[in-house]
Amino acid sequence: MSRKYEAMIVLDMKGREENVETLVSQLGKEFESNGVKLQQVDNLGKKKFPFAPRHVESGYYINFLFEAEPAAVDKVQARLKLNDNVYMQYFQRR
Repeated sequence: MSRKYEAMIVLDMKGREENVETLVSQLGKEFESNGVKLQQVDNLGKKKFPFAPRHVESGYYINFLFEAEPAAVDKVQARLKLNDNVYMQYFQRR
């Protein structure tokens, strides 16, 4: 049974040569390759953290709205943990 989800992904661009749009399109392809139907992708921009955990001062916030099976969400989370550009990820069922 397919359900609706929302994912907040924070990208760490420190020392990266790619631009944000390229990384967002790569993440979108990563989502779709695991059986996820993307509905909306919002780039919320760069925001500064109130404190610098792991020596990172800011990150780019990307919001994904999608529909997927629960097993597909687990696959996406596991794949994003291996991605060096993803600083933080948070998934929520809508």
